[in-house]
Amino acid sequence: MAFQPIVDGDSGLPFAFEALVRGGQGEGAAQVLSRVTAENRYAFDQQCRVAAIEGAVAAGILDTDAKLSINFLPNAVYSPVACIQLTLKTARATGFPTDRLIFEFTENEEMADTDHIKTIVDSYRRMGFATAIDDFGAGYAGLGLLAKFQPDLIKLDMELIRGIDCSMPRRLIVESVVRLAKKLGITLIAEGVETEGEYHTLRGLGIRYIQGYFLARPAFRALPEIAIAAFRGDDSARHRRRA
Repeated sequence: MAFQPIVDGDSGLPFAFEALVRGGQGEGAAQVLSRVTAENRYAFDQQCRVAAIEGAVAAGILDTDAKLSINFLPNAVYSPVACIQLTLKTARATGFPTDRLIFEFTENEEMADTDHIKTIVDSYRRMGFATAIDDFGAGYAGLGLLAKFQPDLIKLDMELIRGIDCSMPRRLIVESVVRLAKKLGITLIAEGVETEGEYHTLRGLGIRYIQGYFLARPAFRALPEIAIAAFRGDDSARHRRRA
């Protein structure tokens, strides 16, 4: 696993670290995921959860207050309760608090059965986990998915973020999602932020949690340092660091 922080723009501290699958020699996620089939999907999903928790603890996440965000494959979960048992066992073995777990699923994975996804989200919430829709705005279901169920977090797809400081349509779209999320009680995360202009535009639109190369690149088997200099001009973050 590699780990990339989701940064709290108010404090400059990591809100969570996302676990990103890598090959044993650091091969990218696309190369690894290309080998996932219907036959090995369940085993792959289970082992990714174990690797994420064990890797994050080995990298030092318990020395922080950050959560751990794990990507999972909804179509690999035949029963939310049964399929979570290895995750819980791993958390107990490593001493990682389960209330610091976030489970992300991507909107880009075709949702064959949205009722099944809702069952997973509802079950995880009862067990004390947070859930997130990744790549929101770029996949199959879009707003229709939110009409069926509401996760705890939404991660805005980088295509909505790219060049938002220079694009009025992107700003208006994100601004509307910010209002919608607030009314639904959902926390927004902007991912794929690469420039200072994007960062400050998103902060100005009211998005607190930011992820992207502008703040930190993923680190293989390690928790990367956050580029504190990135917060130049962010009065709230500056004030909190002085306090």
